[in-house]
Amino acid sequence: MTVDGAQLWTLNQRLLSAVMDACSGELAELGLETKEFFVLAEVAASPYPAEIAAALMLPRASVTVYVRNLVAKGFMRREIDDEDLRRHRLVLTAEGEAARDRALASLAAEYDRRLARITPRDRTELQRILKEMLKSPE
Repeated sequence: MTVDGAQLWTLNQRLLSAVMDACSGELAELGLETKEFFVLAEVAASPYPAEIAAALMLPRASVTVYVRNLVAKGFMRREIDDEDLRRHRLVLTAEGEAARDRALASLAAEYDRRLARITPRDRTELQRILKEMLKSPE
């Protein structure tokens, strides 16, 4: 049996979309659109808009819009970078951290609900496979 990479990619995309769809109500209650959530969740690892755009593979202009929205909602603020006064870092507010954490908990719960359908051994194998696939090509 041949495993088609495009089919696997499509299945993975469908799973991620199904999880996000199942959590859309929770995100809406928090006042977040899906892509705003991803930006909010990325700030700790990538505190500059250009880094967020690269990490999430989103256009910089889109990230700018999402950042403006998140600042207006009180989820993050811009601060001047002490190391380069020309740049602004993004920092989550307490409200932003709470919204991010609640949204992540919702996503984790939905994903866990789906993971419960497979054995612990298969979950461990899935984790190993995903980590292997995420490694940088050598």
